[in-house]
Amino acid sequence: MVVPLLALLILALVALTVWALYRAAHPPYAGRERVLAVDLEGRGRTGLPPTVGRVPGMTSGRLGLTGRPDELRSDERGNLYPVEIKSGSPAPGGRPYPSHRMQVLAYCALLEESRGITPPFGLLVYGEGSEFRIPWNEGTRRELLDLLDRMGRPYDGSLAPSYPKCVRCRYRDLCEGAQSVGARSREGSRRNP
Repeated sequence: MVVPLLALLILALVALTVWALYRAAHPPYAGRERVLAVDLEGRGRTGLPPTVGRVPGMTSGRLGLTGRPDELRSDERGNLYPVEIKSGSPAPGGRPYPSHRMQVLAYCALLEESRGITPPFGLLVYGEGSEFRIPWNEGTRRELLDLLDRMGRPYDGSLAPSYPKCVRCRYRDLCEGAQSVGARSREGSRRNP
């Protein structure tokens, strides 16, 4: 009994050592030379080697947003812009999903609001290789602010409820639409018979 357990322990240590050596030789974001390590407290570039791990989280109380882009890059003029990387493919028709596009716009707004850096655009990168530049200008800023405004209003019942979506929503106990398709949680149905 002791011998098989000892052999299993040695095998686990060998596997852990091999994995650690592999990770040391192949860092997770190797090859993304355009990624910058940036000191966003106003002191400019840090001079550190490119890294994704140094992208800070950002918050805007005014907008009610918090987020962290996957990367910050710099264009040919030195302007910083946020990058969101998705592992999948774009929507049918080769266009970015609207929610992905809004996520990039939210990162642009956060960079501007929390750090005082106005990016010219945000970049959305899909796993199969396509890239989409999402402009950050008055029109897209207004589009994001309008969406945030609509999200802050009470639900008006204009959208048809969807059981698959409603059943996973954390607000389903408060929403009449979710209740109309029977998506209340057990706890919610005990409280609201």
